[in-house]
Amino acid sequence: MSISPKDVLNKNKNLNKRIAVGKINLKNVSIDDLKYNGKNYDEYINLMSLLEVVSACQVSDAYNGITKRSGTIQSIKPVNNQKVFGSIFTAETSSDDWGTSALAIDEASEGDILFFKVDSEDKAIWGELASTCARDNGIKATVIYGSARDFDALLHIDFPVFASNFCPNAGSALGLGTLNESIEVEGMKINPGDFFIGDESGIVVIPQELFTKTMLAALDVKVKESKIINDISNGRTLAEIVGLK
Repeated sequence: MSISPKDVLNKNKNLNKRIAVGKINLKNVSIDDLKYNGKNYDEYINLMSLLEVVSACQVSDAYNGITKRSGTIQSIKPVNNQKVFGSIFTAETSSDDWGTSALAIDEASEGDILFFKVDSEDKAIWGELASTCARDNGIKATVIYGSARDFDALLHIDFPVFASNFCPNAGSALGLGTLNESIEVEGMKINPGDFFIGDESGIVVIPQELFTKTMLAALDVKVKESKIINDISNGRTLAEIVGLK
């Protein structure tokens, strides 16, 4: 078996190591640390330690504290209730054109999250075959402002999908859409490389330039909520904790 450069870089590095919430250090962390590059081990481990335990709700609260905006698109819902986070690869097309989905799978990088803006929900641009191909290509998830289909399969596949609607019919393999350009969804501008987190509660998009500040705030939210849960376990009521009594 041959040894690749990636194997050498990862030698003696436990990429599955995780740090307790109270000891997470996000100093010098950036959105680039979502992926391990051989040189950012400490930043990667600390960031993963946070993102694997923080919820979309907590990230939204953190972002709201910074910008007074939620970062959510409430019409987009989880299809199969799987949590995922990562950087966004955008695509825009019509509901007649599922071919752009196939092209996006090939053009995106390993670890990306595909985010589609579709002009209507009349036809599905995503389903079981696309999910299978995307998963096998290293794509982390797909988000669709539009329709998906094959819910019988998507509910059980090990690949997170989020969509605003579903239907059984699809268009054609036209491939006429645009890839990795800025899109606007319900008044929110989404750029390639922005941060995405989604789980059972819904989705949150954070501009990449506010990623670090939002992660620091999310850590603070997580620590505070953990303390509140501990206080409740010790007999205090929520009304008491928030100062209503």
